[in-house]
Amino acid sequence: MIARPELRSFQPPVRTLMGPGPSDVPPRVLAALARPTVGHLDPAFVGMMDELKELLRYTFQTRNELTFPVSAPGSVGMETCVVNLVSPGDTVVVCINGVFGQRLAENVRRAGGVPVIVEDPWGEPVDPAKVEDTFKAHPEASLLAFVHAETSTGALSDAAALAAIARRFGALTLMDCVTSLGGVPVLLDEWGIDAAYSGSQKCLSCTPGLSPVSFSEAAVARIRARKTPCQSWFQDLSLVLGYWSGAKRTYHHTAPVNPLYGLHESLLMLAEEGLEAAWQRHRDNHLRLRAGLEALGLRFVVREDARLPQLNTVWVPDGVDEAAARTRLLKEYGLEIGAGLGVFAGKVWRIGLMGHSSRPANIALCLAALKDVLG
Repeated sequence: MIARPELRSFQPPVRTLMGPGPSDVPPRVLAALARPTVGHLDPAFVGMMDELKELLRYTFQTRNELTFPVSAPGSVGMETCVVNLVSPGDTVVVCINGVFGQRLAENVRRAGGVPVIVEDPWGEPVDPAKVEDTFKAHPEASLLAFVHAETSTGALSDAAALAAIARRFGALTLMDCVTSLGGVPVLLDEWGIDAAYSGSQKCLSCTPGLSPVSFSEAAVARIRARKTPCQSWFQDLSLVLGYWSGAKRTYHHTAPVNPLYGLHESLLMLAEEGLEAAWQRHRDNHLRLRAGLEALGLRFVVREDARLPQLNTVWVPDGVDEAAARTRLLKEYGLEIGAGLGVFAGKVWRIGLMGHSSRPANIALCLAALKDVLG
């Protein structure tokens, strides 16, 4: 007997998602999620896994064999990279220009590493000159970790320049591309990125809960040469490899079968559109939104040359109750935008144009709703 007879099947409201994630999920992906569940070692599913890895290699622009989705959200993708690449006592240069750089540093500490912090103001990209100076002061550093697209601010850093500095000092590079993958160029092989992690729910237009990762041959060699075991059994890549690679897959965990269907479909849609076309769509829609926001008198936090087109962070106007305004947008227009995090809490709005949410119709709704709410 149900404890509360009034309980019924959950019917979520229809929302337009224009926050920092998740983004709108297209009908094709929702339909893929509803397909029949098969076993996670079923030959048909294993074949789909191989296609999924191929699609991810295209999306990351890499030939890395070890490219697959971690069965957990982006935060676990972050931890997977850190706990496999960082051994106790390792010195790691960590760039902080927002919340997610701070999380990287905390992950390094918990893995027993020694983070050396390169700090930039929130809303600014990582300064390559500071990174260079830090490596000169810490030649023992074996890894550089940074956020390509800082989700808490909307700032985009120069990944190619940062990776080049790390290479000159003999260090590997770890990049957070949770908000950038699929929305702006992410070129792992061209830039020389050794490890990267992302999330399924942003520019990839899938549901939350999966974290695509990719590791270079140099990163895999470091993982295999570890003198101490990875502190996490679930995230130990030496164990996960048996499930995601090889002719005969070995059991590691029960993979989230239906969410992986959804990610496969979303990546297929991205490949059909073409990466360059998707990057241009995000850029074009950013310019449309920018014009409308500036016409409303809203000011951007990030300078234009470092601005992430798919995550637009603006200052809340003086005298406006930002939380009350967001509540009105949600209740009256079914529109979700994001609040500020950390030092930006209560001061900014984060307006996402990610993946399927990056459409002219969404921009028109957002601008009309903001105009009404701001009076």
